[in-house]
Amino acid sequence: MSTSTIEAPETTAEDAPLRRKRTWDTGTVWSVVAWVVGLGFFFPVLWMVITGFKQESDAYSDPPTLFFKPTLDQYRAVLDSGLGTTLLNSVFATGVSTLLVLLLGVPAAFALSLRPVRKTKDVLFFFISTKMLPVVAAIVPLYVIVGDIGLLDNIWALIILYTAMNLPIAVWMMRSFFLEVPSELLEAASMDGASLWRSVREVILPIVSPGIAATALICVIFSWNEFFFAVNLTAVQAQTVPVFLVGFITGEGLYWARLSAAATLTALPVILAGWVAQNKLVRGLSFGAIK
Repeated sequence: MSTSTIEAPETTAEDAPLRRKRTWDTGTVWSVVAWVVGLGFFFPVLWMVITGFKQESDAYSDPPTLFFKPTLDQYRAVLDSGLGTTLLNSVFATGVSTLLVLLLGVPAAFALSLRPVRKTKDVLFFFISTKMLPVVAAIVPLYVIVGDIGLLDNIWALIILYTAMNLPIAVWMMRSFFLEVPSELLEAASMDGASLWRSVREVILPIVSPGIAATALICVIFSWNEFFFAVNLTAVQAQTVPVFLVGFITGEGLYWARLSAAATLTALPVILAGWVAQNKLVRGLSFGAIK
């Protein structure tokens, strides 16, 4: 009984240009697809920015007006209508709550990763279980509690709620980043005589700094865009940006151009924060993704 073997065809130097051409064609196709998808996601933002430079008659026209004379009237109207106060409220609430989340979440994540405590899984489930309750189901008791302690229309009520809202997410994210740090680094630092605080400050935190930046940016985005708590627990003094934007929806109709101008101005702080942290953000978002 004879067996025959099938030999693979040999590749020659003449096939190399053909393989390179196929690889280049495939890469070009995927690049074009990526650009098309990216532009598709970016187009609504671009249209919002363009609409902010229109007059209301041009913004509300059907079909849309593509050629128009740009104007800054909508931006002046937005700035004159009290945007500055709401921006300061949002910046203060977002900044303080994000700082509190990091101060509380980073030590908690460290304790649940490199220095695990008893019943770590139960603690993690408790943290994430707080996100399972719909916010609308808790707004009535929260409203009563906030009213009883005298924090209605007070920015500190939002700071407390934003901190509680983002803390579970921050702990889970930071734990995945800490798990990527070899435990041998802490052992080596302790053998050199470094205290736990010094080891964390000089060894661990510089390594996980991209993860901290990514966590902070996500907390900033969630707090900046939060609407439900703000619209129910604030009125005038503690009004935030999302509540301010709703004011452009009136019984007379929608002020598209002015709303677009206001949305453009209110999106700039978050865009700038992402641009400043982009170097660490790309690494931080993938730092704890692969185990």
